[in-house]
Amino acid sequence: MWSFSIICSDIVVEYEAAMKKLAAKLMCLMLASLGITKEDTKWAGPKGEFNGACAALHLNSYPSCPDPDRAMGLAAHTDSTLLTILHQNNVNGLQVLKEGEGWVAVPPLHGGLVINVGDLLHILSNGLYPSVLHRVRVNRTQQRFSVAYLYGPPANVQISPHVKLVGPTRPALYRPVTWNEYLGTKANLFNKALSAVRLSASINGLFDINEDQNNDFQVGFNLDI
Repeated sequence: MWSFSIICSDIVVEYEAAMKKLAAKLMCLMLASLGITKEDTKWAGPKGEFNGACAALHLNSYPSCPDPDRAMGLAAHTDSTLLTILHQNNVNGLQVLKEGEGWVAVPPLHGGLVINVGDLLHILSNGLYPSVLHRVRVNRTQQRFSVAYLYGPPANVQISPHVKLVGPTRPALYRPVTWNEYLGTKANLFNKALSAVRLSASINGLFDINEDQNNDFQVGFNLDI
């Protein structure tokens, strides 16, 4: 048991280090797609490595249930992160809400990872990268395992719409907020947290979850890599 624990610990440390590098690379690419360079983001560091970023690793287990409708997997929610990098085993269960289609399964892809945009990137991008509403359903016959790498900014950094994404025709939609503050808001208001930090009404068809009266949730992007 002791040697097994040491092996697992080494694997977790190695996995976290790999996810940290991947998350920083993804942040650079996604910000670049918005015209934002690493020099434009002070907390990214001079080399764009985001070394001050905070992160947590969640190991999740979902036991099988012969009647999945009577079991709680993971309730529908968006993540409070910048990004979440998810590894799944070969058991289905993850679903995202796709506009016009309802809940859509995200089947495990061998050797692949799922990237969820979180609320803080939603805020940083001024709504251009909407956070992803998702849930997990338990499987009828098989136990599901997943590993979620939750990636956020340094604890003392306030996240707000980037200055390059704000202008006369596109005002800032959200007020500055730290990750810790937002986690507190999320704990109290759950999926209404984005609305709680919003400054102005939605424009150009952008909505937060729970904002559209005809549809309880709005969905952003979910990317398999």
